[in-house]
Amino acid sequence: MDKKGRIITEEAAYARMARVCSQKECAPLDIARKLRRMELPELLIDKIIDRLKKEKYLDERRFIRSYIHDKLYFNKWGKRKIILFLKQKQLPQGLIEEVFSELPGESFGESLKPILEKKWKSVKGKSDYEKRGKLIRYALGKGFSLEEVTACMEKMKIGEVFDETE
Repeated sequence: MDKKGRIITEEAAYARMARVCSQKECAPLDIARKLRRMELPELLIDKIIDRLKKEKYLDERRFIRSYIHDKLYFNKWGKRKIILFLKQKQLPQGLIEEVFSELPGESFGESLKPILEKKWKSVKGKSDYEKRGKLIRYALGKGFSLEEVTACMEKMKIGEVFDETE
C-alpha cells in the first residue's frame, strides 16, 4: 500500500524502485526497506530485487565503489569507518575487500594529512600531549587506524607522538 492506502502492484513497485536506482546507487538492503514500507510480501520483494539486479539497476560492486569514493573524498572517512558502514548494509565482506584492493592504497593516507593539519589548529588543550590525544581520538573516529594516524603525525612533526605501549 502507498501513503493513500492504495494497493501497489508488482509492476508499479518495480517501476518506482527502478526510478530510485537510476537516480542514485542503492544497496539491495535499502531497496528492500523501501519495498517493506509499501507492505509488499517478502517473496515479491525478493523477486523485484532480483529483477533489478538482472536488469543492472542494482549492482553491489558499483554501489560499494561509489560509496567508498563518496565517503573517502567528500566525508574524508578512513577505511575502517567505510567498511563498518558497508557491513551495516549487509554487503558481502569478500566483495568489500575486493573493491578496496582495486583502489590505490595511498588515497587513504593522502586524505588524513589535511584533516589532521586543519584539526590541529582548532584543538584546544592545556599541553601538547593533551592536544595530540584529542587529535588521535578525532582521527580514530574518522575511521583511520592508529598506525596511520601516528605515522602521519610523525611526518607532520606534531610533537612527540606517544607510544602505543603506554
